[in-house]
Amino acid sequence: MKKIILKNWQKLVLSIALCLLAGVVGSIFTNSTMDSWYASLTKPALIPPSWVFPVVWTTLYILMGIALYLVWSKKTKNKTEKTKIDFAIVVFGLHLVFNVLWTFLFFFLKSPIAGLIEIIILWILIFINILQFSKISKTATGILIIYICWISFATVLNTLVLLLN
Repeated sequence: MKKIILKNWQKLVLSIALCLLAGVVGSIFTNSTMDSWYASLTKPALIPPSWVFPVVWTTLYILMGIALYLVWSKKTKNKTEKTKIDFAIVVFGLHLVFNVLWTFLFFFLKSPIAGLIEIIILWILIFINILQFSKISKTATGILIIYICWISFATVLNTLVLLLN
């Protein structure tokens, strides 16, 4: 019994750490332009204060890690169910790559248009992930719904920054 609990604990920590790592990598691209290029942009009135973004993103990355854990730790001996879980995890991993890619395109390459195209792809990947997670864990699905709401807001912000600049 202790071995099972420890294994699940390790999966939880690894899941959260993986998502937080994506946030750290993304912040490297973000921090390099915050005081120069990004500061010079005209921003929409509805953009939150700068301090909101690291708080929201840290919370979202932790929640995403929990969602991943809930799917990854789902027990099944059914081959079809195992395939669903594996596919959902692959889609999650792909979406995480696109999550980091947005910060690279928008901030590091200083390209709101590339960021907008990419964030639309990211939104689609999250939506697909929601559909896949819904077959495995309702809680994980709920977490991703919170996340897609934030990405929807970020898409609006990206669009407005593009239009204003």
